[in-house]
Amino acid sequence: MAEQTAHPATRDLRDDPPAGPAGAAAGGRKPDAAVVRDALGVGVAVGLSGFAFGVTSAGAGLTLLQTCMLSLLVFTGASQFALVGALAGGGNPFTAAAGAFFLGTRNAFYGLRLSQLLALPRSVKPFAAQWVIDETTAVALAQPDRRSTRIGFTVTGLTLYALWNLTTLLGALGAEAIGDTAAWGLDAAGPAVFLALLAPMLRSATERATAGIAVVLGLGLLPVLPAGVPVLVAALAAPAVLWFQGRRAQREPEPDEEAAR
Repeated sequence: MAEQTAHPATRDLRDDPPAGPAGAAAGGRKPDAAVVRDALGVGVAVGLSGFAFGVTSAGAGLTLLQTCMLSLLVFTGASQFALVGALAGGGNPFTAAAGAFFLGTRNAFYGLRLSQLLALPRSVKPFAAQWVIDETTAVALAQPDRRSTRIGFTVTGLTLYALWNLTTLLGALGAEAIGDTAAWGLDAAGPAVFLALLAPMLRSATERATAGIAVVLGLGLLPVLPAGVPVLVAALAAPAVLWFQGRRAQREPEPDEEAAR
């Protein structure tokens, strides 16, 4: 995705430049066709992962209806994979649901930012909230003005929602047709896709450290705790890393103090 000259957070999106080529030149607006192209690329690439979720969910013992309803109503891939993964491991349904819920809470924070950028009518917000996920947020935040933000959010959300649910259905039907998914190695498809979606987000040393500690906690506690609980404990990696960073920042001298010495 092309790098923008200014981040949306630094712009006042209430006063967009006028539409058309003149407005684009004056305000640095991204052409609508380019926004649609980028949004479709993200929507199609991620939407195809719904097939892996359908296979994983069916392999975990969920019915075709339950699998499809998860994609229709929950519609956040990480939480869906976490839920069916915990159930597949024999975890308590309430514990599995709790882990999925905590993973999904990040979307609420996305919504706080997107509500300012999109400025949608009140009647539309409940429907748009269903599409507030990692991918739609990333595309929306990459746009230079409100019009492009709305187009990117809408096209990404519509494409991803439609394709994710379609491929979920196809994956669940395929899993039922082939029988035991573990025999085909398809039980590993869900975790593999989850890691593939997560890896590009780990850009900073802090994020990589958090992910590494979470992996150690999750895998280390897997043999001794009930299924689903290690995922909840692994979530403690984030506050632990933040606490350590805060302590280190307190110990390090300020630049002015260092110069005075």
